[in-house]
Amino acid sequence: MRLSREKTNRIGHVVTDVLVSGDEVQFIEDRDTIRQTVLKTLQDLLKQEEKIDAEVRRKILSQKKEILEGTPEWDILYRKYYSDEMRKLGVGDVPRT
Repeated sequence: MRLSREKTNRIGHVVTDVLVSGDEVQFIEDRDTIRQTVLKTLQDLLKQEEKIDAEVRRKILSQKKEILEGTPEWDILYRKYYSDEMRKLGVGDVPRT
């Protein structure tokens, strides 16, 4: 998933605000360090997701039969391969839509 720098920064601020405002956790680091850590984690996850998406698309393209994107068959294969790749990372079953 591609998000603009502005959107990832906004998400970083929102997540940081939620974490800092809760009473369940006390932070040793300052708010900006927490936000930067959240932002880096989010960016790393998005990069990993892009790699998974590329691998899934490569697998679909490698089929003997041409499968057009947007068809039900393509969608089923995409979800299956995506779930397989996520499982390889130890994420487990990903909810299918």
